[in-house]
Amino acid sequence: MKLGVLSVVLGDMPLEKACEFLHERGVQMIEIGCGGHPGKAHCDPEILLNDEGKLKEFKETIAKNELQISALSAHGNMVHPVKEIADSFDKDLTNAILLAEKIGVPVVNTFSGCPGGSPEDKTPNWVTCSWPEDYLHALEYQWNEVLIPYWKKKAAFAREHGIKIALELHPGFCVYNTKTLLRLREAAGPEIGANFDPSHLIWQGMDPSVCIRELGKHGAIFHFHAKDTKIDSLNCNVNGVLDTTHYGDEINRSWIFRSVGYGHGEEYWKAMISELRLAGYDYAISIEHEDSLMTGAEGLNKAIKFLQNVLIYEERGQMFWA
Repeated sequence: MKLGVLSVVLGDMPLEKACEFLHERGVQMIEIGCGGHPGKAHCDPEILLNDEGKLKEFKETIAKNELQISALSAHGNMVHPVKEIADSFDKDLTNAILLAEKIGVPVVNTFSGCPGGSPEDKTPNWVTCSWPEDYLHALEYQWNEVLIPYWKKKAAFAREHGIKIALELHPGFCVYNTKTLLRLREAAGPEIGANFDPSHLIWQGMDPSVCIRELGKHGAIFHFHAKDTKIDSLNCNVNGVLDTTHYGDEINRSWIFRSVGYGHGEEYWKAMISELRLAGYDYAISIEHEDSLMTGAEGLNKAIKFLQNVLIYEERGQMFWA
């Protein structure tokens, strides 16, 4: 496994400075935002796909800091019910796939997206229950008429260019748990897999280690985000986990995102890393900083030190005892 960082948290630095920051701390891989919600602070595919000089400079900056790009990230809602919004996210994803192919990066990270509940809707509609039956009709429309047709085409496009698409299991979008990821993968093709982020599963009540084992059976883990979540038992016991309180109002939320180690300790994270090895995953463990209780720099420094003692870096040794 290799320790990585999603560079969005360093977006106020030029790419060269961000790479130097990571190299000095022993980070081995960098995940770079190139559109959609992660933005284009460090990478604009429209420029790099059309300017060989800029592309050469970009690649040299990564290489001289002894980093490897684990993935390009263009998270967005490509099935948004407003066509102009959907088209913008889709363009970013398409360009990310083309750039990934050109520079030899095997994975592009994004979201599954969420359509409206009907052709007339103008806002996404994330369905969380099966009754009243209106919700089941909305789900049928979303999956059969929008989501699956879109991702069949996109998976075929990714296949043509030798790229895997890693969907982050994220509430608010149609793929948010193990079952929905595997459903879309079965419908659209093996180019679809998971950018496994345990933080979003923890607050929904899932056990990330068990989810890793299930997805591993299908070879469906393409990338991994190292981000933690802390459940506030006082607020959660009163209001549950479906919390729309603003992220900045931490004291009143049922849960908040934390740097790794601040939601769960080493034993919890070592169990996840061990499950990844059992699943055959030997790729990036990419830190995503979204901890509102500390700065990006402090959060990264603490997460890097924490994970350096948790990751399994070397190949398995010979089982001399059996």
